[in-house]
Amino acid sequence: MFENILPDFQQFLVKNKSINKKKIPFYAYWVHKFIIFSNKYGNVANEATINKFLDYLCGLSTDDWKMQQAELAIDFFIEYSRLGQSQSKLIKIDYQKPNNKMLNIIDKVRKSIQLKHYSYRTEQTYVDWIKRFFSYINKNNPNKCLEEKLNSENVKMYLTYLAIERKVSSSTQNQAFCALLFLFREVLKIELKSLGNTVRAKQKIRLPSVLTFGEVKEMFNYVNKKHLLLLQIIYGSGLRLMELVRLRVQDIDLENNILFIRNSKGDRDRTTVIAECLKSELQKQLQKARKIHKEDLKLGYGKVSLPNRLRHKYPNAAKEWKWQYIFPSSKLSINPRDGKIGRHHIDPSSIQKAVKNAAKMAQIHKKVSVHTLRHSFATHLLMKGVNIRQIQELLGHKNLETTMVYTHVIKGLQNAPKSPVDELYEFFG
Repeated sequence: MFENILPDFQQFLVKNKSINKKKIPFYAYWVHKFIIFSNKYGNVANEATINKFLDYLCGLSTDDWKMQQAELAIDFFIEYSRLGQSQSKLIKIDYQKPNNKMLNIIDKVRKSIQLKHYSYRTEQTYVDWIKRFFSYINKNNPNKCLEEKLNSENVKMYLTYLAIERKVSSSTQNQAFCALLFLFREVLKIELKSLGNTVRAKQKIRLPSVLTFGEVKEMFNYVNKKHLLLLQIIYGSGLRLMELVRLRVQDIDLENNILFIRNSKGDRDRTTVIAECLKSELQKQLQKARKIHKEDLKLGYGKVSLPNRLRHKYPNAAKEWKWQYIFPSSKLSINPRDGKIGRHHIDPSSIQKAVKNAAKMAQIHKKVSVHTLRHSFATHLLMKGVNIRQIQELLGHKNLETTMVYTHVIKGLQNAPKSPVDELYEFFG
């Protein structure tokens, strides 16, 4: 769609290997929009122009994830321009580069995150928020040294700024807070105090979107063969998307119909059920994955990334069959942390796209995502009389209150009162 926008910048992103190739055109799109916007302010990219552009997007009620993507795209463009690869006619860069102290702190953050075995996605997210925080405090306190700026008051001001000016959601503001809390506690060894008066983003209570049995069946009729088993497992076992793609051979027990979910949200393990009707297809998928693994071993590869510190404790385990992903990627790739070539799991974005396309083809006019299948799993079990505590365990919810939301969905589906309009027309014929 955006293939012809800033082709040189897109090539820079390809070489950088920091983002998914399929998303590169969208990063170029945001930079293109930013360049057009900056023309109103002297065609210069600086802190003020970037903030005005992001505020402009916020005014358009842009989704949080799109806001983050746009901001990250501009960060990449600034770096691309500093390396002398941009065309000077596009835009003039007048943006302060992070100093050595900031870069050193960010490097310590990465190492600390890896030491605590957090996921690579969490590392990317935390570092991104910390960079934004540094940019914010530099703008508001340009004459102070970095050490003076790293305090609770500036954290409170930044979180308030996100809520009031950026109008982010409560979950996005909380994500930023968690990143800064990690920075101060784990890296800087500074305890954050006096955050009680911080303006919090308004938390909206929303009921999850749920499909009926018929809608799930109809949607599956339009899912391509490559993704059908994946979506059936999500719906049949109540998995999150990343829990599915990270399943390894040793996590499946077909004899007892059990899936083991390791290092899930909150670094917790749990078990869930496997649908009896999916066992034969899972056997075929395991055979397919094993064939791929054997071919990789012949070529001198066959290593997969291992959780936590296992790659150091058991260096040869990465080639063992039991550690391989059940749903491997079709291509070899470079591990962003150690730079080694191996085979990662399937790209989660392809599964998301498959759900969107299938829902559209099935003419389901609801908000449908991969997570909708997990919501439907819980709701349908509840409708069949399964105990709410058991559903909580299957979903891996820490608090029962999180699972209780499905009881409200049930009320809407099963115990809806009769509309007075129906009675009106029944009475008068």
